Amino acid sequence: MTDYYAPLGGLPPQTQLMTGRAVFTEAYAVIPKGVFSDIVTSALPGWSHTRLWLIARPMSGFSETFSQYVMEVMPGGGSESPDPEPGAESVLFVTHGEVWLWLDGQEHELGAGGYAYIPAGCRWHLKNGTHEPARFHWIRKLYEPAPGIDAPAAFVTNEREIAPIPMPDTQGRWATTRFVDPADVAHDMHVNIVTFQPGGLIPFEETHAMEHGLYVLEGKAVYKLNRDWVEVEAGDFMWLRAYCPQACYAAGPGPFRYLLYKDVNRHARLRGPGAFGPVR
Repeated sequence: MTDYYAPLGGLPPQTQLMTGRAVFTEAYAVIPKGVFSDIVTSALPGWSHTRLWLIARPMSGFSETFSQYVMEVMPGGGSESPDPEPGAESVLFVTHGEVWLWLDGQEHELGAGGYAYIPAGCRWHLKNGTHEPARFHWIRKLYEPAPGIDAPAAFVTNEREIAPIPMPDTQGRWATTRFVDPADVAHDMHVNIVTFQPGGLIPFEETHAMEHGLYVLEGKAVYKLNRDWVEVEAGDFMWLRAYCPQACYAAGPGPFRYLLYKDVNRHARLRGPGAFGPVR
């Protein structure tokens, strides 16, 4: 079974050197796993016995399209009203433990590797009914409707049920687990898992309009971010703004895997927030 790294919190000892790998630039940020301490957790209204690390949020000079939480729900915890934001769609990905999810009138149990897509306006509840903590990623985005296209339906699956798709001419060393059909333009975001086997690489500097959030689930690699090569490992988070050049080399010894967010399938905005023209 695949292992997924999940932070446990705590505090570093007073004897530890403060110099670390955290980086925040105009084009990217790296939040290393050592930053996930108790003193940077937060709580949410409507959630009981729960804390989270808020690793991406819309703000000037940082994330523009999404927010991402690393959630920790203790036994008996959860929420009957998890998200008060009108129009927000969500993806949940479980890395540890098990949660009960009530989604659009149906009940689901999500264990490690469990994935849920929650459309905007869909009613849902979540609870940890076990005797151990549950940890999961919660990615949120304001859904952008498209004329003549119905919004996507809710669904639940598990990574183990989906075969990774290898990139051409890579002999399987670079593959993507796609939870949504890339041709389905009803979806305006993709949250996938990218896997590099030892020796796998992105052999060119990807430079594109999609914003990225990458949380490393397993392994280690060196990642090209704008002008810099940065070492990353399980538990690290990377944010890449639109058009930030990126590449990757995974030397091993084991697989290098990350949970990837990107915005897709919509026109570039010419008016309003994030654009230059006035709202009409």
